[in-house]
Amino acid sequence: MVLQRGVGPTIFAALRIFIGTKEGHVGESASFDPQDFLAKVGLGKAISTYRKDQIVFAQGEVADTIFYIQKGRVKVVVLSDQGKEAVVGILEPGQFFGEGCLNGHSLRISTTTAMEECVITSIMKTAMLAALYSEPKFSELFMAYLLTRNSRIEEDLIDQLFNSSEKLLARLLLLLAHFGKEGSPKPIDIDVSQETLAEMIGTTRSRVSFFMNKFRKLGLISYNGKIEVHNSMLNAVLHDKPEIKRDEETSSV
Repeated sequence: MVLQRGVGPTIFAALRIFIGTKEGHVGESASFDPQDFLAKVGLGKAISTYRKDQIVFAQGEVADTIFYIQKGRVKVVVLSDQGKEAVVGILEPGQFFGEGCLNGHSLRISTTTAMEECVITSIMKTAMLAALYSEPKFSELFMAYLLTRNSRIEEDLIDQLFNSSEKLLARLLLLLAHFGKEGSPKPIDIDVSQETLAEMIGTTRSRVSFFMNKFRKLGLISYNGKIEVHNSMLNAVLHDKPEIKRDEETSSV
């Protein structure tokens, strides 16, 4: 689950540039390949490898760079003024992060940490804006990412407002298992603790432990070194089966 602010004026300006480009106002490099651009070092770009638990950037640092994940996963954590931490997202290969600097954020509003060995492209704000201005294919890729991110935020908000912690956990496990992307779930191949799962859905570790044991007994998930989510989990969530109950019902179990 990822909580970030919406698309701001600077990015909308980039979108207007993209639309203008489609109308022929700005030339496009015929051979430009967005993925090739992101995978190579260049002016204003660098590629770095981060070890597990290494911080990519910390909350409060100057924000002047956008990042793109080539390999690995990154955890996004927010620290409140009272010192409470909350995991608000897990980012995967093919995703950008740190794009808030394009939206007027001068400082980082979260801390991002590698959950495993990661290969990450960093793009300076000036280089990013130049690419958005001059390369419509890259603008299209970035805008598609932003729209997908915003849709995900809306889904998360609806879940938080209307669904129980048990259903929130079920949906999170489905997302972590990439359910639906390739027709069948994969084992969750990153080390996600119950504390992290609890932070992401806004409940306690003990309740996550209770729900996980319940899911396992019902055959919705299994453990074989990794957590594996079964088709029955998706069926239970989509059709609101009785095994996924409201918190009020499960709290008395």
